[in-house]
Amino acid sequence: MANTKSAKKAARQMISRTEVNKNRRSAVKTEVRKVEEAIASGNKDAAISALKSAEPSLVRTAQKGVMHPKTASRKVSRLTQRVKAMA
Repeated sequence: MANTKSAKKAARQMISRTEVNKNRRSAVKTEVRKVEEAIASGNKDAAISALKSAEPSLVRTAQKGVMHPKTASRKVSRLTQRVKAMA
């Protein structure tokens, strides 16, 4: 358990940051799932619009440190490839 005043504060901050990060990660997963569902349904317009909303949120989570930047970049790249490959 934290002994010093600063360690106790850091522990409190960590709890609140964890909640924020969980929410961000969950929101990104939802955005990515929307793109994948649009791809699966074969609706290219919906896939493109979903990708346009998912890309900034992926990049933002990487900038905030919730996700590694290269992970976010890879996800954006793979989703873009899949949308482009649609007929």
